[in-house]
Amino acid sequence: MSTLTKWAVDPLHSEVQFKVKHLVISTVTGSFNNFTGGATTNDDFSDFSGAEIHFSLDVNSIDTNQAQRDEHLKSADFFDAETYPHISFLSTSFQKVKGDVYKLTGNLTMKGITKPVEVTAEYGGSAKDAYGNTKIGFEVTGVVNRKEFGLTYNALTETGGLALGEDIKLIANIQLAPQA
Repeated sequence: MSTLTKWAVDPLHSEVQFKVKHLVISTVTGSFNNFTGGATTNDDFSDFSGAEIHFSLDVNSIDTNQAQRDEHLKSADFFDAETYPHISFLSTSFQKVKGDVYKLTGNLTMKGITKPVEVTAEYGGSAKDAYGNTKIGFEVTGVVNRKEFGLTYNALTETGGLALGEDIKLIANIQLAPQA
């Protein structure tokens, strides 16, 4: 019988990024610099099926390397960080697809709207750090439609084209450490 392990996200060795099309011709990449999260798994590193995952992003930590754009993203036009300071995720299912690839399903809450989402999580392996602590890593990728979460702002160009794409690509490289 396997035992359960509680893991915490190691923020020094993790990152959460997003990508969105601008003018439908190029991509803007941004990140959330402050986040927390964790997982509860069995101790069988060959199969994490059934793991429970939770995650929270601090909307005020959004960073696209352009301060004016970041402030606009925090405004009521987009995330409304004053009213909704966090984006959260709580898993409902974590199932092995093949090899180290898993289907992660859960409820994503953004701007007060909760919707089910499905993303891919690829297990990168486990290793011991310099202090002998076991770490595990995952890369999580997926796409969400921003309009489904109330992020409906979109300026039109002079020619009537949309300034922003609707689909947001999510990329999270997460390292987890056993929770003390």
